[in-house]
This record gives sequence, structure tokens and C-alpha cells, in this order.
Amino acid sequence: MSGPLTFSIDDGVATCVLNRPQRMNALNRQLVDALNETLNALGARDDVRVLIVSGAGDRAFCAGADLKERSGMDETQVRETVADLQKLMNAIAGFPRPVIAAINGHALGGGLELALASDIRIASTTAKMGLPETRLAIIPGAGGTQRLPRIVGLARAKEMIFTGRSVDAEEALRIGLITESVQGSRLMARAGEIAGLIAEGGPVAVEQAKLALDRGMDHDLATGLVIERDAYQRTIPTQDRVEALAAFAEKRTPRFTGS
Repeated sequence: MSGPLTFSIDDGVATCVLNRPQRMNALNRQLVDALNETLNALGARDDVRVLIVSGAGDRAFCAGADLKERSGMDETQVRETVADLQKLMNAIAGFPRPVIAAINGHALGGGLELALASDIRIASTTAKMGLPETRLAIIPGAGGTQRLPRIVGLARAKEMIFTGRSVDAEEALRIGLITESVQGSRLMARAGEIAGLIAEGGPVAVEQAKLALDRGMDHDLATGLVIERDAYQRTIPTQDRVEALAAFAEKRTPRFTGS
């Protein structure tokens, strides 16, 4: 019997699939633990340059927290579970290489928060996305109130969170919640194409670009430019930078090693 999470690695691209389709890939404690363990393992591997996250089946990317499990918890257990979810989303956001969320269906609550913690979001044309927590008398607790407004703007995030309404892929694309919408049959192939383009770049450069983008956005422009300068400095002594110049001169494809 397969576990709550499956993963594979192919040519520098790791793919993690939430594997609870019978529960719309809802985040129970077992799945959260499996995701954290897998992220730690993949982050330590030099052969992983991009991570794709998706859900099993065609109904849901992730329907959020497993409410059946949650209903049996006392207040202390709920607090511990929410803290674990926060740690998971921070681990996704802090993954050293780019993370692509391939949203193959409903992404609600913690499911959308997982996608928000990713670097790039693409969705099937039938996907629905939202943070419905206020309709359950709670609020988004795994980064939704902080990451959503940074992506779609404060006013739009307030409207979505206060009402708890979902948006379809067309609206999500229009407001910048996702960068692309494709037919469901093409979703994983398209995610793979994007991942492949990223994997072709210098590994150290891609990591430093992610670091500069993420850290710089939390500061004013002047501080962000210092962060960018420091990140650039880390690429200068790499062998990959020398290889890129040699490949350009020799009119060939560079062979990057991450060193």
C-alpha cells in the first residue's frame, strides 16, 4: 500500500505528489510529517535543482486540513497541529531551490497556503482556489493572511479572506495568484517544462537568485540591493561561472555541476 506522499527524481527535477485522493489530499498529521521529512531529504541532495508539488487524482491539489482528523482534537492538539502546518509552509518557502505548485484541482485553506509558499504556481483550467477558514470560524493559520496579500495585493486578499470565497483559474490568473493556466492533461508536462528550463541554469545562481528575491522583498530597495550584491558575490568564485563563459566562447551548451 502506498504512503500519503510519493516522490521521484528525474534529471534534476524532484516531483512530490500528495497521495490521499480519497480525502482530496487533505493534510493530516501523517502527510505533514511525510512532507517535512521529504523536504529535508531533497534539500540535502545536490542532484535536485527544482521541486514540483502536485496532488494525486484530478479532483484536488489539496483540500486543506483534514477536518475529520481535526474534529477529534482538543484545543492543545489543534494548536500543535497548526504550528506544525506553519513549520511545513515555512519549509516549502525556505526550500533552497525553486518550488513549483502544479495545482491540479481544488486548493483550499492549507492547500492554497501550500501553493502560496511555493515560488511558481500553475493550475489546471478546472482548479478552484480559496481560503474559506472564516466560514469555519477560524482564520488562515499557515501563512495565508501574510502570503496572499504579498501576491495579489492587500485589498483583494482581504476580500477573499473575509468572504471565504474561491476563485477559478481564470480569475486566479487575472489577479496574479497563478502565472499560468493549462488543460489538466497538460499540467504536469507544463510544470516539467518550466522545471527543465530552471534546471538548465547554474544551480548556485538559481539558489542565490531565489534568496535575493525572497529576502529583498522583506526590505526597502536600498537594503534589497545590498542583498542582491551579496548574492551575486557568491556566484563569482564558482566553477559554473567560468564554465558558462567558456561555453559561450565555444558556442556550446554549458555543463553546470553546482560547484
